[in-house]
Amino acid sequence: MATPAQWIEGARLRTLPMAVAPVIIGTAAAYGVDGHFWWFRALLAALVSLLLQIGVNYANDYSDGIRGTDDVRVGPLRLTGSGAAKPAQVKAAAFACFGAAAVAGLALVLLSQAWPLLLVGVAAIFAAWGYTGGERPYGYQGLGDVFVFLFFGLVATLGTTFTQILQLPAAAWIGACGTGLIATALLMANNVRDIPTDREVGKRTLAVRLGDEWARVSYVLMLALPILLPLLLVREYPWLMLVVLVAPLCLMPSWVMLKSRDRKALIPVLKQTGFINLGYSILFAVGMVITVVLRQHG
Repeated sequence: MATPAQWIEGARLRTLPMAVAPVIIGTAAAYGVDGHFWWFRALLAALVSLLLQIGVNYANDYSDGIRGTDDVRVGPLRLTGSGAAKPAQVKAAAFACFGAAAVAGLALVLLSQAWPLLLVGVAAIFAAWGYTGGERPYGYQGLGDVFVFLFFGLVATLGTTFTQILQLPAAAWIGACGTGLIATALLMANNVRDIPTDREVGKRTLAVRLGDEWARVSYVLMLALPILLPLLLVREYPWLMLVVLVAPLCLMPSWVMLKSRDRKALIPVLKQTGFINLGYSILFAVGMVITVVLRQHG
């Protein structure tokens, strides 16, 4: 029987900033259009995103565990692979999170009247399970990075904005691409660490396909590009220049990714990348708010 602490560890808290960051950016992009914060809708969007993230973490734990992918690994505890919890329990936890996310998402759609997001929500749940679950998991074919960018970048950010103003302004698209790339960088760091074991069990992640060296370089590029993207908006939102301040946070994990060959050294990079995404989203939001406030009082 897994302890509460083990269940919490299995939820992979270091990944949760990836769920919050797109909601912060999406809300800020909406504020940039109408100068109003829709707090309750933002909280519902954050709840949906967090529950989906925890659900996909448990689903990944279950699916990799029953396939034997986690039998020998470098990194934090896996509930199924370690035998701390029965596979059926981990699977049930995943689907409980998906169900709770569906309820919160339905409430958000009803409140905002953003009806197209009903189909998007269903697609998100199927994508969360299909990452490592089912007969042909796309995470084993090197497509996990694409889906992380789509769902924890574009869908989460644009969905948040759309539920608030029923529009998708340029700032939402730029912010969505930025946070999506950083989320993909976190997955890349995780998969670089697991290249040897993934290759042995036939898990062909993008990191495995690129090879160790290029996978590490891609991580650095995925952090650099988000810092540059908001510069496309500085004429309209000059205070978005603040996102450049996140650059120093990227130096240490980028150095470790490029230089360290000790795969255990990559474990802290995951947490650092999560905080980079959170810092990025906060700076993006602050830049949007300052610009709008100064414009209103200028």
